[in-house]
Amino acid sequence: MEVRHVQEVSVSGYSTVTNNAAEMSPDKGKIPALWQKFDAEVPVDYRGGERVYGVYYDYESDHTGDFTVLAGFDGSVDKANTKIETITVPAGKYLVFSRTGDMPQIAIDAWTQVWQYFSQTSPEYQRLFTVDFEHYPNGNAIDVYIAIA
Repeated sequence: MEVRHVQEVSVSGYSTVTNNAAEMSPDKGKIPALWQKFDAEVPVDYRGGERVYGVYYDYESDHTGDFTVLAGFDGSVDKANTKIETITVPAGKYLVFSRTGDMPQIAIDAWTQVWQYFSQTSPEYQRLFTVDFEHYPNGNAIDVYIAIA
């Protein structure tokens, strides 16, 4: 894990409101269906440099409350598709947890590392619960960016 300062980026895609308790239940989790819809309906030009993001925002409170998650990408959006929404990930300081390997296991492993780190009694960095995001540089890698003070 490392601290990175990032520039703002616009991400467009589909969103849903959920919480961690629901996502731990196979019959209540909304995130897998969200990603299936995004993958089926949004053409991402990987060869042209477009990349995929998962953005977490509108936190009700902390890791126990509701939040919004957007499955999206940093490419241009077909304006005819009015269901696509865009969010701006703010520039700032993030603690980054990286994994490589097979999906979805690397995403599970990266988030497990996030939860373990912030469950410590006195972690070096404090999570802000503003905007966090996953960046997928390729099909076998994930970087989870957690906003920190």
